[in-house]
Amino acid sequence: MKSHATFVFLILVLALTMQACSSLKHSNEKEQKVLIQTTEGDITLKLYNETPLHRNNFIKLVNAKTYNGLLFHRVIKEFMIQGGDPQSKTAGPDTMLGDGDVGYTIPSEFRTPQIYHKYGTIAAAREGDDSNPQKASSGCQFYIVVGKKFTNEQLDKLEESKIARYGNTNDSTYKFSTQARQDYINVGGTPHLDGNYTVFGEILKGMEVVEKISEVETDKHDRPIKAIRIKKMKLIR
Repeated sequence: MKSHATFVFLILVLALTMQACSSLKHSNEKEQKVLIQTTEGDITLKLYNETPLHRNNFIKLVNAKTYNGLLFHRVIKEFMIQGGDPQSKTAGPDTMLGDGDVGYTIPSEFRTPQIYHKYGTIAAAREGDDSNPQKASSGCQFYIVVGKKFTNEQLDKLEESKIARYGNTNDSTYKFSTQARQDYINVGGTPHLDGNYTVFGEILKGMEVVEKISEVETDKHDRPIKAIRIKKMKLIR
């Protein structure tokens, strides 16, 4: 019995050591940057190492030039701008967009409460819960968060409603960290999306371009009247 307990203890120590090494690797690994050249100006973002599936997929699509020529097809003021639908490249002005894909999805990589939908983050779009209960991400469509500012009281109510709907009082996935609260109060974001959509990067430069796009005139389907395109994406260091 004693030798068995010792063996279990050693396995536990090994598992914790491997987990710590993995976390250290993520924190020390250099983050990949991407330049998005749009018809409205340039945007520079970094991809989080903590969400490797989404990071690697985005890098693959950038290298394949998948995003070049695509529209920001869905824009909502004080919320977000969305792009990445392959069908938008040649779509006519009255074409409904948002259903285009690359033939696969990405498993969710929720990292809340450490990573959340603060102002300027980039996250993966996805199908709704009814057809996608696992909340898997689109293989190509993404959105950049603009959002708005919240009060502590609003965040309290939102946290309570999310825990009641999705989790329990001990589930940190739907709780806001101290830093998240400060960010949502001081710079804004879309906190109601935390724990439901995967955040995988953030904007380093060019949020003025994102804000400009978020305020353009749109039709009843939230598609900009004026075509706003991604001219090119490329990896940078």
